[in-house]
Amino acid sequence: MKLISPWLSLVATLVTTPYTALAAMPKSEILLAKLNTEYGLQVSRITNNDVYNNQPLLTQSGIYFTKEVLIDGQSQTDLAFYDFSNQQVVNLTNTPVSEYSPTLTPTGDALSAIVVEADGKQKLWQYPFDHNITPSRIFEWVEPVGYHAWGAKNDMVMFILGEPHTLQYTQVAAAKPKVVAQNIGRTLTFNQTLGAYTFSYNKANQHWLASYDPRQDAVTDLFRLPQHVQDYAFKDANTVIYAVGGRVYQRRLTNPEPVSLWLDLTPYCDSHITRMSYLNEQLAFVCAK
Repeated sequence: MKLISPWLSLVATLVTTPYTALAAMPKSEILLAKLNTEYGLQVSRITNNDVYNNQPLLTQSGIYFTKEVLIDGQSQTDLAFYDFSNQQVVNLTNTPVSEYSPTLTPTGDALSAIVVEADGKQKLWQYPFDHNITPSRIFEWVEPVGYHAWGAKNDMVMFILGEPHTLQYTQVAAAKPKVVAQNIGRTLTFNQTLGAYTFSYNKANQHWLASYDPRQDAVTDLFRLPQHVQDYAFKDANTVIYAVGGRVYQRRLTNPEPVSLWLDLTPYCDSHITRMSYLNEQLAFVCAK
């Protein structure tokens, strides 16, 4: 995938009034662990830790992520990209509004992301890699969207903020999301092998990893997560990874009871690891400060 230039055209599309910047965010940094190199495990820092850097999306060519930008003492977020070819970070959106949660669309020709628009509404947008095509909303009226994950048939699930937060599913063409779960966590994925989405949610004061199969319109509990854990990723279609402190553990969907330590990253993160993204023997992870 080619490095993309900043989507400057979004400024004219979105902003008609000054945007009120967000309050300062918790500091965090993104690191990259390379496994099974000729020197064993190698870990490098992708960002610094003086601002909020989060929500990494690991791809063949680099890492998309959400980056805090400080302007006149106020903070907002841009989409950013760390390019493996030159080991440089470039901001992809330089606008007066905040964008976050970069995700590849199923066709691979665009990023989708949440935009906190000038009126404060959080909506889902798409940013084509072809810059002759203007960024646009995916849904005009669906909000407030917190996070999202694409399925296999131009469908998706979304974290919709509310009391409680809900998981909502829709076909993009239909644009009629329906609630399929409540009290959900912030990590959403689609598992191609299962043909189902995965998410976490709180049930009877316990946090569970669960799946939603849109073909059957059914939610299935997979296994209980450790207390306070809501971030996870897939190492492969059957192996879930999550962190407790600076250590990353793994469990298999087909046999979830055994839990094994996969990586001890405490030498690189002395607080706690939150979000992760895994691809091709590499793990991008967030160390919260």
